[in-house]
Amino acid sequence: MISYSDSHDIDSKQLLALFEQADWAGGRSSHDIQRMLSETDVLISAWYGTKLVGIGRVLTDYVYRASIWDVIVDVNYQDQDIGKGLMQRILGHATLDQVELFWLCTRRYQGFYASLGFSDKEQTGMVWDRRKQPPLSSV
Repeated sequence: MISYSDSHDIDSKQLLALFEQADWAGGRSSHDIQRMLSETDVLISAWYGTKLVGIGRVLTDYVYRASIWDVIVDVNYQDQDIGKGLMQRILGHATLDQVELFWLCTRRYQGFYASLGFSDKEQTGMVWDRRKQPPLSSV
């Protein structure tokens, strides 16, 4: 049976193993994951016993905007509605109940997210990628 938690107390090695399953999360380190966890506002994780099988996280101002990141389910546990469970718990989280807009950046699974009420009709945005830019000088 799958259980869910909103505790930030997650072993970074378990999370790293989960991230290594996704091509978009390659190159992450245990140290950086620890830091990421400490700076994440809301974190929902899915567990099969003591095994981490899914995660989703949120950065937010708790009023106007929230962005959802790193939604991932272990490949061995997919097609069991775990992703849906993560998203429902994020969108229904008590600390996020006043947020007007949730942003989600993804190039995959649009049908899944649309089934939860997300729309790609209102999207606007740009991305600045530090890895693709020359070093910035200090101001």
